[in-house]
Amino acid sequence: MNRYYWILGAFAALVVLLAVGLNLNPREVPSPLVGKPAPAFRLAVLGKEGATMGPEDMKGKVWLLNVWSTWCVSCRQEHPVLVEFSRNGQVPVVGLNYKELRGDGEIDMRRVPPEQEVPLALKRAQGWLTEHGNPYLLTVMDIDGRVGIDYGVYGVPETYVIDKTGVIRMKHTGPISPQVLSEKILPLVTELNR
Repeated sequence: MNRYYWILGAFAALVVLLAVGLNLNPREVPSPLVGKPAPAFRLAVLGKEGATMGPEDMKGKVWLLNVWSTWCVSCRQEHPVLVEFSRNGQVPVVGLNYKELRGDGEIDMRRVPPEQEVPLALKRAQGWLTEHGNPYLLTVMDIDGRVGIDYGVYGVPETYVIDKTGVIRMKHTGPISPQVLSEKILPLVTELNR
């Protein structure tokens, strides 16, 4: 009889854990970086030969870092929202083009000569922004994905709200919707700009 209570107790615990898990939002992935300084980087700026940018260049401003790529289907979904949002100029949005070629499952990187990777990635990213609109103050190129690793990127798009001192205040995983902008990002930006 005691054995049945153990089985029943284990089953009840499993049901409780599943119920809790089903009520979680998969888009709200906690990030250990929230509340910590944005990882440093210095990357080439798309379309500006020889120019580089890093988070320290944005000190004194609240800004968004939006991780995107041309092969990302969800990025296409969020892009019109970002283009419209950028028109009001409330907060600078910096694009981090993530693994432009290496992340594209349709490209066999063994067939791309190393010296052609960067020019091809630049051409694809610039062409896409020209065709679909450019919501970014500027875009930096994370060709090999190392900066993405530092930021804990595990999929695109992802967006970080970074305060005036360079501390990450929010991470949003998945495409930004008008609702996410109005209910989460903009109130936080307003508060950080005070």
